[in-house]
Amino acid sequence: MSLTEKISNDLVIAMKSGDKVALEAIRAAKTAFLLAKSEKGQQELTSDEELKVIQKLVKQRRESAQIYSENNRQELAAKENAEADVLDNYLPAKMSPDELEKALKEIVLKTGAKTPADMGKVMGVATKELAGKADGREISTIVKQLLAEL
Repeated sequence: MSLTEKISNDLVIAMKSGDKVALEAIRAAKTAFLLAKSEKGQQELTSDEELKVIQKLVKQRRESAQIYSENNRQELAAKENAEADVLDNYLPAKMSPDELEKALKEIVLKTGAKTPADMGKVMGVATKELAGKADGREISTIVKQLLAEL
């Protein structure tokens, strides 16, 4: 079952259960999928494209929650975080820091990177292989450390 189908099924479940937070988050995901399809002129999104859409929605909500918190709007921050948590369930499990570092060491070896100047080469491979499993900032930070140690 594709992520689009799962979202559609979960939308019906959220409507029947009356879960307003899940309903809003899932509706946003469904809308984002429809927009992505129309932008690309495709009938269906690939699983990678679906993951990117969900990741973008989660990131937007987390950033909004942070801004609301900084402006003492805790009720709005809580709403954004709750929606982000609902959407987070559609993403693959995140890698632990140790697993991430191990995977990145293998990628550094595979790409033959020797200096910090090779960061772009490593990041290109790492972001593709670890899509949805780790945050881009975490990947970048660890790659910088690994390349500085070489």
